[in-house]
Amino acid sequence: MTFVGNTKIVVMIWTAKHDIRLEGTAPWFAQGRTMKVMEHTAHIPHTASTARTAHTAAATPRFTDVMFDYCGVLIDWRPRRTIEGLYPAGVVDMFFDPADPHGVAYYDDLADLGWSEERVIADYEREHGPAVAWIMRLYFEFQRLGFYDMIDGMPTLMRDLHARGVRLWGLTNFTVRGVREMHGKYPWLNLLGGTVISAQEGVAKPDPRIYDIAIGRFHLDPAQTLFVDDNACNVLAARAAGLQAVRFESAAQIRALTLD
Repeated sequence: MTFVGNTKIVVMIWTAKHDIRLEGTAPWFAQGRTMKVMEHTAHIPHTASTARTAHTAAATPRFTDVMFDYCGVLIDWRPRRTIEGLYPAGVVDMFFDPADPHGVAYYDDLADLGWSEERVIADYEREHGPAVAWIMRLYFEFQRLGFYDMIDGMPTLMRDLHARGVRLWGLTNFTVRGVREMHGKYPWLNLLGGTVISAQEGVAKPDPRIYDIAIGRFHLDPAQTLFVDDNACNVLAARAAGLQAVRFESAAQIRALTLD
């Protein structure tokens, strides 16, 4: 490249923190001499530097706290796996029959409210007889098999939220034993700073009291806290408690709401 006379040369260099303007004449530039350095940090035109800044701002977490439901959000809960292989398919179907008013769903709700396993089994036996009650005992014993896996993308999302300084919490309708087994099986859950467990509190979602317990115990600002649940009723109750709440669809959905 050829420079004529005292042609003024201006070179702009953009870095992550500064925009640097180098000024000098052609002879200085050609001889490799030091040029005048001027840093500009304000009134910067739309350049690669500002694009990076805009991207960083967009990536700032939108919430100080995110509180997750467990089953259906963090954990892929498949209850039939607890007894499949132990009984014929017809027996498994009978045990999980949703039309049974005193079936598994009914007793799951009672266990979630704090009924002990022995109390549930005893009551189930009065309704169904001792032979069928034995299935309930095995259901509790092998419950860990029902925690099939973590929901796709959720471990990475939890890691990224935690790395950005977002506080993570749990709020679940489940038993204390079940939550312990989930944490033992999936260490990613230990990124949660704490979990409110319905069976421990004697109250379950969507009862407004359990949201108040979580807000108080974790010192949450409801306006800055996102609650994630796969049950629409639980989401509506959380909103009524003042929390920002969304019905779970996927890890990508929650990432878009919190980080992207």
